Amino acid sequence: MGTVLTTTSSFRERDNAATQRLAAAGHTILFSPLGRRLTEDDAVALFAEHDPVGVVAGVEPLTDRAMAAAPSLKAIARCGTGLDSVDLEAARARGIAVSNTPGAPALAVAELAVGHILASLRRIAEADRLIRAGRWTALSGGLLGARTVGIVGFGRIGQRVAELLAPFGARLLAADPFAEAKAAAGRGVELVPLERLLAESDVLTLHAAPGSVRLGAEALAAVKPGAILVNTARGDLVDEAALVAALQDGRLAGAALDVFAEEPYAGPLTALAGVTMTAHMGSYAAESRSLQEREALDNLVADLARLGLL
Repeated sequence: MGTVLTTTSSFRERDNAATQRLAAAGHTILFSPLGRRLTEDDAVALFAEHDPVGVVAGVEPLTDRAMAAAPSLKAIARCGTGLDSVDLEAARARGIAVSNTPGAPALAVAELAVGHILASLRRIAEADRLIRAGRWTALSGGLLGARTVGIVGFGRIGQRVAELLAPFGARLLAADPFAEAKAAAGRGVELVPLERLLAESDVLTLHAAPGSVRLGAEALAAVKPGAILVNTARGDLVDEAALVAALQDGRLAGAALDVFAEEPYAGPLTALAGVTMTAHMGSYAAESRSLQEREALDNLVADLARLGLL
């Protein structure tokens, strides 16, 4: 009947009930043909070549221009949480169903955030670099249990972070205008305004929705001196120039970043010793990726079935 295209950089779930159902209905499934994160031009070229009826998408920009290249496109299933990479207005105008998998990556992202927190407090990456350079130096760090951790954004991932941090004994704060007091109290978290969280937290970990928060120069100037900032959510939650300045002047002791406004990242943060970086891999745990892919395929099957294409 048509082509179903996966555009994530890799795709594990190639033989399950959803793929079997798609194949049985006569759809051809094309898995990740480029094996890397797509640009808008890549998406346009692939869509024009294959004219897919359905797409299981990664974080590539699915713009109106990309959608226009695939006149048969009826459903986009995002493999992950955010939908900011999809032009939702264009999809709506073209009658294209859009879905995501908001719960699937929560634990993987939360675990990476906690890993970054511990690595920053104990200066693990810095010690590794010193040893590789021939310098055996025992670096003094800090205990997580003796710190106040501020969680900015208390949705699925922020709540999982709180659950993972609770056994360490850290004081936990959260700022989120939509958070429920019961959900916070049940995880030993105190809900506070963002201004208070910034002033009192030794560690800031960001889990807010795209566009809901932006930490610029004024916000970073209000941060507790010597704090560490961890961002595994979205790069645009932090003003990069302001972050660089806060690290250079010592307001922040360090930063651990998995996401950037522009990726792949090659900016000034790479030159700062107190910064640890990973390549937007929060959801890239094998178990989490498989779960996201299965859910995305299930969403795609449901949308195509509803449209009479299965």
